[in-house]
Formats: sequence, C-alpha cells, structure tokens
Amino acid sequence: MLVHDGLVNNQFNNLFTSVILKKAIIIGSGIGGIATSIRLSVKGYDVAIYEGNDVPGGKLSQFYMDGYRFDFGPSLFTLPLLVDELFNLAGIDPREHFNYTKLDESCKYFYEDGIQLNAYSDKEKLSHELSEKTGVTPSVIKKYFDHCKLIYDYTKPIFLEKSLHKFKNFVSYDTVRALSKAHEFDLLESMHDANKRRIQEPHLVQLFDRYATYNGSNPYKAPGILNLIPTLEHVEGSFFPTGGMYQITSSLVDLAKKLGVIFYFGGKVDEIILKKSRATGIRIGTDHIEADLIVSNMDVFLTYKNLLKEITTPKSVIRQERSSSAMVFYWGINQKFSNLGLHNIFFSKDYKNEFDQLFKNQTISDDPTVYINITSKLNPSDAPTGHENWFVMVNAPSTAAQDWTELVNRTRKNVIEKLDRIMGINLEELIACEEVTDPKLIESKTLSYKGSIYGTSSNSRTAAFLRHPNFKRNIKNLFFCGGSVHPGGGIPLCLMSAKIVDTLI
Repeated sequence: MLVHDGLVNNQFNNLFTSVILKKAIIIGSGIGGIATSIRLSVKGYDVAIYEGNDVPGGKLSQFYMDGYRFDFGPSLFTLPLLVDELFNLAGIDPREHFNYTKLDESCKYFYEDGIQLNAYSDKEKLSHELSEKTGVTPSVIKKYFDHCKLIYDYTKPIFLEKSLHKFKNFVSYDTVRALSKAHEFDLLESMHDANKRRIQEPHLVQLFDRYATYNGSNPYKAPGILNLIPTLEHVEGSFFPTGGMYQITSSLVDLAKKLGVIFYFGGKVDEIILKKSRATGIRIGTDHIEADLIVSNMDVFLTYKNLLKEITTPKSVIRQERSSSAMVFYWGINQKFSNLGLHNIFFSKDYKNEFDQLFKNQTISDDPTVYINITSKLNPSDAPTGHENWFVMVNAPSTAAQDWTELVNRTRKNVIEKLDRIMGINLEELIACEEVTDPKLIESKTLSYKGSIYGTSSNSRTAAFLRHPNFKRNIKNLFFCGGSVHPGGGIPLCLMSAKIVDTLI
C-alpha cells in the first residue's frame, strides 16, 4: 500500500494557482533523487517521489540498536556546498536547517609496522606530519597535492559538472583548457603506478592508492586521472554534519516537502510506461500514473531489467565490471578509545593481494584493510556514556556465488584479530551489541545490482567514460540520476548527477 508524505507550502501553491504545472515522477529517494526533486520543484514542476522502502535515503539512512545510533552507509562528507546550493536555489538559508563543521583531522592511519599517521586538514601541518613519519620531504608531498588539484580543477567542469554524452559540452573553453594539460593527467598509468612514481615511499603510496575505493575501484587498474579524488578530502576539506550523516537526508527531505514534493513510500514501481518512444508515466500494480517526465534514481541496470523490459539493456551496462561492495560490522563498544578519531584506517600488509582477492577471486582477503567510523566522537548522543558506536567496514566483492555466511564469520574473526594485534586489546569482550551488513543485504535493501555500492568500477582507462548517460537518446522525457550513472557514486557525485539532470531538462 502506498503511503504519501508531504507538506503543503502555501506560498508555493498560491504562486502557481493559475498555472497548470508539469508533473515529474522520480523513482527512488536516494540522495540523487531527493536533490533532483528539489531542483525540479524550483523549476516549477509538480514532483512526486515513489520509494519502495518505508523510509527515504537509500544507502544514506540510519538505524538504532540498544542505545546506539548508526549511519547505515556513507560516512565521509565532502563538498558540503553542493547541499547548501539546494537550499540557496529554494531561497532558504541553509544554516537555519542544516549545519556542519570542518574537521581538523580527516583520518588516522595505522600500519602493521607500527607507523601511525594523522591526516590533518591544515596542508602545512599535514605535510609536516607525513614528512616526519615517513622521511619524504614536505616539498614532494605539497607537489603531489598540487598535482591532484590540477587534475581536479581542469577536469571538474567537463567531467563532473556536465554530461559527457552531449557533443556541445565538449565545444567549450573548458575543454580546450583541459586538453592543454592532458599530458599531466597520468592517463596512461594506473593510480598505483602514478603514485609510486610521484611519491615512492610505500606508506604514502598505499595511503593515496586507497582513494580508488572511493568509487569502488582497484588502484592497480584504475587510471591515474582518478588521483584527483584526494583533492576532495585534503584540499577542499572533509566535514561532519551536525547530528550525523543522516542529517543530509533528513534536511533535504524536509526542504523537498516545503517545496511541495510528495513522497510515496512502500510502493514498488513495476514499469515505466512508454508511448511512441516517450516516457509518459509509471505503473504500480494496476494503477497507471501519468507524468510529463520520469527520472530514475534506481540502479540503471535494474531500471532496464525491471522497469523497461521491452528496451534492450545497453551492452556497456551489461559488460562493465561492477564496483566493489562492503561488509560492515556495526558494533556497540563498551569503552572509549582516545587514540581513535572519527575516521580510522588499519591497512593490510599486502594491498595488491587485497585487490586481487576482491576483483579477480571475488572474495575478501584474510588480511583486509579495516575502516572504523565513530560518530560518537563528535555526536556523543550516538552512544551511551562511556561507550562508542563503531561502524567497521572492509571492502567486499559484488555478489556472485559466494557463501556470505562463511565469509562474514571468517572476516569477522580476521578483523577482530587484526585490531587486537595493532591496538593491543581484547575486542570481543568489548562488543556490547552487533549488526552486520553484507553485499547481499545491500543489494536487497537498496536495489543496488549485485550489491555494488558505486554501480560500475573504473578499472580501465575508459571505464569512467562509459557510465550510462543521464538520459536515454531514443526515449524522450526519461532521465537517470544517482551513483550508477554519470558522473559516479558517492554523495558529491550523486548530487552532481542531479545537477546534470536539471541542466538537461
């Protein structure tokens, strides 16, 4: 049964009482879908979102367990101005509804040989820290960050902010400007090879290689141009939303409702209705709901498979390698650790083997890199007094024929042994409560094909350019947003996909 949820905005309604609004339907209420609804409402559309789950947010949701609060999925927040922009478009001060703080330290890194690195947000302080701990001169480190920022600055206007599938977008000053620097983008090297050549020091190479995982890829295969990613965290900065990551979802949902967007929960869309190569509405059971345009925020593979059954799925969508997924242990910990921060990474000894296991063997290494996010460090109410809420994640393969019960049990044992060894603790005795998410659960909960968090990987020179467009060439009024289409996965890119759809419409 469909349940609708919306707020009446009298000012908005009065403004358009004499105008027949065009109607837009968005399928899915992930962060990309919500952002698109806001943009279309500001444009003057009557917008409805249909969400199969009972709550909005997709991967960016939350849950409670025994007095602990956990964000279900994404834990890193960068480019907050993309959220602010949505409030500003609506003429609303974002600071009255959504706030965040810039982190003094983006992450703590732990290595098996005892080296620990604090990734400070201040560039000078960070360069000094990395130099002191690894022996690499500050000038080399600063030069590396300058290189990452150069790639970001020159490619962002054409690669992240516009559709790659409209020829007119390439006939521009930005394209000419980017081509003049293309020889510096490391296009013919992998991220790892480029990092090894520019940094050399093994601890730092591993640190910067890990940014391939920000779009679910393998640094030994993904092209060097993706070394633009560290710029988001180390140059632009990393942030923490007041109240936790779910506040991004809840604040944008509230904004959408104020603009008149109606949310329908618990209603799985069965079909996108097409007439004469034009999207005209959706079908839910026997109900046909008409609209002037449709935006799918579902995984694009499942959009074709489940909602566009008469349309052949593009070969690029079928053939492209899926991104990695995740296995997450949500642990209530009955102790506080002063040596841990909001974001913490415990690296594996053999990074290449870890990615070989993920992408070649479709399994999890016995020595995985472990990420721990502890939001109670900045939001104490997320855990009981004297306790911490640990979001413990390892990279996992997309679903194939794995025995996930066996993999969960084995990985849990390996993670606990690793943390015990590095931290000198008995972690098992400190776990007060536990929930586990594996790729199979991610697939069923968020309708991410094969549990792939980022849709497809970027494990080739051209993969990043082969993501599905934000539109369908031979079907009018049908658009796509979210992590499975251009420009990619993660909160900033999903928000950018909404912006691209807005521009296309």
